[in-house]
Amino acid sequence: MQTDPKPGTLYVVGTPIGNLEDMTFRAVRILQTVDIIAAEDTRHTGKLLQHFQVKTPQVSYHEHNRTSRIPELLEHLVNNKAIALVSDAGMPGISDPGYELVKACIEAGIPVVPIPGASAAITALSAAGLPTDRFVFEGFLPSKSQQRQQHLESLQTESRTLIFYESPHRLRDTLQDLAEVWGSDRQIVLGRELTKLYEEFWRGTIAEAIAHYTQREPQGEYTLVVAGIPASQPQLTEEELKAELKQLISQGISRSQASRQLAKFTSLPRRQLYQLALSIVLTRDAPTPSR
Repeated sequence: MQTDPKPGTLYVVGTPIGNLEDMTFRAVRILQTVDIIAAEDTRHTGKLLQHFQVKTPQVSYHEHNRTSRIPELLEHLVNNKAIALVSDAGMPGISDPGYELVKACIEAGIPVVPIPGASAAITALSAAGLPTDRFVFEGFLPSKSQQRQQHLESLQTESRTLIFYESPHRLRDTLQDLAEVWGSDRQIVLGRELTKLYEEFWRGTIAEAIAHYTQREPQGEYTLVVAGIPASQPQLTEEELKAELKQLISQGISRSQASRQLAKFTSLPRRQLYQLALSIVLTRDAPTPSR
């Protein structure tokens, strides 16, 4: 069994997402014996290192300096230095710029060794009570509502369980957009402050989640686990969809409203259905014949 880091190797080291007892013996040993630790936030990581009595020097590696830092780190690695990459919490490369350093190392022929640790996405999924055999991780949704809704529409027919990260100040808006695009009856689980003192799991429908967080101020970082569409969801042909839209529009509602209503029933993107609705020629749409 390996006892010391190999020279010229990048170690991708998982760190706790909250509870320090989740730190592995292997992770501590690697951090103690590499030459350099590349940390997303050196102050944050400094507290972790102090707790485990790790004195290895740190350099910062984050979203804003990655372009200039990657060549420096590669040079150290080429000169047979061993480097550990850590994020603020969890596995590096998951919703942080660690991916780019790993990719650069692989392209340069530098060995990359993962040191597994906690991950908020898998931690939440394991306790959510939703299907775990097939799932997809989407990270953080776009911050602007229009872009967020467009992205959610692209996932509307996804049958796998979906996992998202969300900050407390955007949680309410995200829940509203989920209801708007996917309908309010989808099952959702919200994991808050995972592995920490105030860890909490909330389970229910999207509509119930909206009501819950209307009465309660969101606090802490959230991991959202949302059910995919049921396998038995009806799949209609284009002609059948047009017929459904035509019937709805004939009842006096707008094309936009008809598209939204049918989207909730079929889980198809609302914009796709609206384009179909625009292609429908109704009797009242026909031009008046000239006399």
